Amino acid sequence: MKKTLGQLFRYGVVGLTSNLIGYFLYLGLNQLGVGPKAAMSLLYAIGVAQTFIFNKKWTFGHQQNSGPALFRYCAAYGFGYLINLTVLIIAVDRWAWPHQWVQGAMILCLAIFLFLIQKFWVFRPP
Repeated sequence: MKKTLGQLFRYGVVGLTSNLIGYFLYLGLNQLGVGPKAAMSLLYAIGVAQTFIFNKKWTFGHQQNSGPALFRYCAAYGFGYLINLTVLIIAVDRWAWPHQWVQGAMILCLAIFLFLIQKFWVFRPP
């Protein structure tokens, strides 16, 4: 349990830092005329690339070959991306909810989902 709490803390630091910067960039891109789905897509790809290294080494202390873990990481984030995009299409395009709130909520929901996927699948111990 203590190991999981440490991982959760480190994951939170990596995720909070990455997502705060990403969210403000998202809002900035929107102000520049980039649509919500395009901004989310661009920043999602950047976020995946930058957090892989921090989560692999610092959060989970994964020592194995990076190749399989990177494949699983990208697959997990690809699935998360599809969830995020679907929610934006439904909540923003169909229900006309404010995209700022929807994307903010999605960051939190996906963070929990992706922590569990990383702990038990992406960076699982041998």
